Amino acid sequence: MDKLKTTPHARVTRKSHPMKDEIALLPAFQGLVLEEIELLETEVQYARALEAIKGAGLVGFDTESKPSFQRGDVSDGPHVVQLALHDRAYIIQIGTNPPIGFLQDILGSASITKVGFGLKSDRAHLHRKFGIKLVNVIDLTGPLRVLGYKQALGVKAAVAVLLGQNLPKSKSMSTSNWARNDLEPSQLLYAANDAFAALRVYQTLQLRTEQGVQAKAEH
Repeated sequence: MDKLKTTPHARVTRKSHPMKDEIALLPAFQGLVLEEIELLETEVQYARALEAIKGAGLVGFDTESKPSFQRGDVSDGPHVVQLALHDRAYIIQIGTNPPIGFLQDILGSASITKVGFGLKSDRAHLHRKFGIKLVNVIDLTGPLRVLGYKQALGVKAAVAVLLGQNLPKSKSMSTSNWARNDLEPSQLLYAANDAFAALRVYQTLQLRTEQGVQAKAEH
């Protein structure tokens, strides 16, 4: 393994990234099922979701966009925004009448923490498309560096390392048509559990950190 020099007398060994075949042997990710996923469409649904998210103060966050396969094409995404709590997820389709007020109340709120992976592009796309600035956002790629891996951990690797589970990440699903009016059940599950996995990783990392601090204090 590569080693990073710290002092002439101390070295920190960096861990190797978990391999695909190793992750494949892990038990399946314990994610949300369809009954725990709500596709928001009405004002009543949006109001109820906003109240629940404000009450939690913490939400897993991700977006999906219809891919562009032609050279030079620029995606007009995001086409889907997903927000996950500990027991459910909300799916928001960005159609011809996007719920900008709802998105602004959550994504632009300093009192609601949004956690996810690779959020730099989400930040740019949301600002370009809706003028929404992401506030109080934690991109987990940074905090996960404390685990000491050579490479940055994405959501699949992080779920494997912290939860000991295998999060399915199908390329055919990630590159499916997220702009369609009627999302397939498989798309709803994929989108919801991406956001839910980010939330679970964050909560587990926080718990480990708190336990580590407590152990040091006891010694």
